[in-house]
Amino acid sequence: MSGAAGRLDVIATPIGNIGDLCPRARDSLAAADLVLAEDTRRTGALLAACGITRPLLSLHDHNEAGRVEELLQRLRAGQVLALVSDAGTPLVSDPGFLLVRAAAAAGIDVRPIAGPSAVTAALAVAGLPTDRFVFEGFLPTARGERASALARLALEPRTLVLFEAPHRIAAALAELAAAFGGERRAVIARELTKLHETIYRGTLAELAARAPGDPDMARGEITLVIAGAPAPAEGDAALLARALPLLLRELPPARAAAIAAQLSGVPRQVAYEQATARDQGGRDQDARDKDA
Repeated sequence: MSGAAGRLDVIATPIGNIGDLCPRARDSLAAADLVLAEDTRRTGALLAACGITRPLLSLHDHNEAGRVEELLQRLRAGQVLALVSDAGTPLVSDPGFLLVRAAAAAGIDVRPIAGPSAVTAALAVAGLPTDRFVFEGFLPTARGERASALARLALEPRTLVLFEAPHRIAAALAELAAAFGGERRAVIARELTKLHETIYRGTLAELAARAPGDPDMARGEITLVIAGAPAPAEGDAALLARALPLLLRELPPARAAAIAAQLSGVPRQVAYEQATARDQGGRDQDARDKDA
């Protein structure tokens, strides 16, 4: 066991290339009383590759809340705990927030061991503005929540960073092109630092068109970097036209119009008239399809 003062080390681990594990991270892992891992098998393989043997305990979204008090007791008793995720920097779309917050509140020393992150790695090679950016993690998968998120992010002026599952990338690009406009510049960073690292560049429309015919695009870990929205003109009719169809898929016309008007700056009454016209047009088309 360590000395009187416990400590929590938050350690970034490689996102692919083991050579990216810095000497300080190796030393911290080797000296820890316990390594907290999102997946103990994956972290065990990393430790073995580095010649390190330490006790491991799983800490993930499904058990973190139930383990915080036990881990605080270890820290208060003087142990040094090392927190890692499967890859990259812990807490960035990974578990650990509850433990870090509780440790800090308890006066425990929480020390960052900096290193790899898919977010900053993708930004570094994207060739898009990086002075201001926003990280959104994974978009919601529920249709209504996803449509609302896309409509909101369509107006975001900062460079946008997203994670996406490989089996959803083609559909996601089509949705993004419809919501943001196909002309928006974007980069797909796939398998960063790994053997098959690939950087795809183009507009959202170009990338969406390429995705169905490129099976490699749907393999491995994916980070999306998308240019921010240009400053909207007063009453952006084009934005209204893109936002309304997305919102009407999941929301009634009045609610869809209210959100679209707020995003686009177009008067709410105008947005409502367009929403009801589109909604009625969709109903008429459904009726014709049934009669056919």
